[in-house]
Amino acid sequence: MADKQSDWDIAVEELARMREQGADFFLLDVREVHEVAIATSGGVHIPLGEVAQRIDEIPRDSQGVAALRQLGYEDVWNVAGGIHVWAERVDPDVPTY
Repeated sequence: MADKQSDWDIAVEELARMREQGADFFLLDVREVHEVAIATSGGVHIPLGEVAQRIDEIPRDSQGVAALRQLGYEDVWNVAGGIHVWAERVDPDVPTY
């Protein structure tokens, strides 16, 4: 697994399994615009600095880790290693930067 970033990490392999199994989840991509232009996660893109102002766009039953947990969201997970580890371990066609 990639270096632990928080107590709420999941591995990219677990995210890949969830996608393959058709699990019902909301994937929020909080990277910056220039990063998403290089490689997309397939999630809804709201830059981290805009999350608080755009909170109404995030389903209440999902959310975006520490900041969102502080706002009362509970079922929130961080994809350990992010898009870089995803490209390395799951989808080598995803560009890295």
